Amino acid sequence: MIPVTAFEGMHCALFGLGGSGMATARALVAGGARVTAWDDNPDTVAKAADAGIETGDLASADWAAFDALVLAPGVPLTHPEPHWTVDKARAHAVPVIGDIELFCRQRDRIAPGAPFVAITGTNGKSTTTALIAHILREAGRDVQMGGNIGVPVLELEPPAATRIHIVEVSSYQIDLAPGLDPGIGILLNLSPDHLDRHGSMENYALVKKQLVKRADTAIIGTDDVWCASIANLLEKDGRDVTRISVATDRDAVDLSGAPALRGDHNLQNALAALHACRMLGLDDEEIMAGMASFGGLAHRMQIVAQKGKVLFVNDSKATNADAAARSLASFDAIHWIAGGLAKEGGIAPLAPLFGRIAKAYLIGEAAPAFAATLGSHVPFEIAATIDVAVRHAAADAAQSKAPEPVVLLAPAAASFDQFANFEKRGAAFTVAVEALETDAAPARAAQGGQ
Repeated sequence: MIPVTAFEGMHCALFGLGGSGMATARALVAGGARVTAWDDNPDTVAKAADAGIETGDLASADWAAFDALVLAPGVPLTHPEPHWTVDKARAHAVPVIGDIELFCRQRDRIAPGAPFVAITGTNGKSTTTALIAHILREAGRDVQMGGNIGVPVLELEPPAATRIHIVEVSSYQIDLAPGLDPGIGILLNLSPDHLDRHGSMENYALVKKQLVKRADTAIIGTDDVWCASIANLLEKDGRDVTRISVATDRDAVDLSGAPALRGDHNLQNALAALHACRMLGLDDEEIMAGMASFGGLAHRMQIVAQKGKVLFVNDSKATNADAAARSLASFDAIHWIAGGLAKEGGIAPLAPLFGRIAKAYLIGEAAPAFAATLGSHVPFEIAATIDVAVRHAAADAAQSKAPEPVVLLAPAAASFDQFANFEKRGAAFTVAVEALETDAAPARAAQGGQ
């Protein structure tokens, strides 16, 4: 835990008592702050009280007594409308911040300039975060990894001169961190996502820009117009910017010995990791050894099995068309499992990649809309559920004449119509794959085909 002594003696309102909210409350109390915490869920409030956290209904609180409102990242700050606690805080000139801001203030207080790498982007940020942390650990460095990737940032060990914090930061968290000032800030890419939360693509890009704006040095992927524009603006302001591009930097890193880093999207991740690790003092031999031993992340281009000649790949994290495009571009002879809760634009942007798809197996609420987009361009069937889609796709792939057909879960849609999150969707895919016979072709034939 990182006790937040930077708020010692202050009184903080805290709203949102999920995993990061509870961690934040504990860290503030450990640092000597007083916390009054609340949540819309009475059961969550009761659990916090049982854990020794002071709770109180913030709707009837005296907001003039608070020094800050600490908001959980999932609670709306601006769109579709500010949460009621935000309105109350602003009416009393109370700053609204989040756990990343607390981390930054504590770092500035106890270990100014301690190594801190912050990573964001629409796609690839979790893989890049994990890759950088893995390379550094393999090279013997003291590394703490957390943030949006899973472990709340305030549950990590405190900043120190030789301890490197590698932190994934979402747009929601950036919005609540006005003092975000990493030593190395990485912005990978931008494409439409979370627009219901930010109101427009312009606002979304503006929020993401804040992560690199105050970094000592920025690493920016410039293969999309939004990030290229941000790089231009930072350079114009005299900031230190390192540009990376899949289009122009293919020879900068050899990933032939790194099987978990297949595809152009992983080339972008690897380029970011290469430059970040160089800046942190590693040589190229150490970096390449770390890339070669990197096992990848679950649900992100994860190879879950090879049955006969058929490769099964779980990319359940591909929850939008841009992320799915990265998966589709990495393979040929694809038996594609797609669908769920559709996002804006659906799969129309994937049309240039339809030629790589042998057949699509559509699931969830998006199935009819995705079918309409595929039309006569790609053979498809409405499989409805993951288990049916896996059985049918595996059987068809086993009969393919391609040397390495792929059954790929890259849904291009959210999971919430059938699953609580993308992790549970990916786990269901893996279970369905594990339940297959080694040769799935007879099972498909027994069903008569479609």
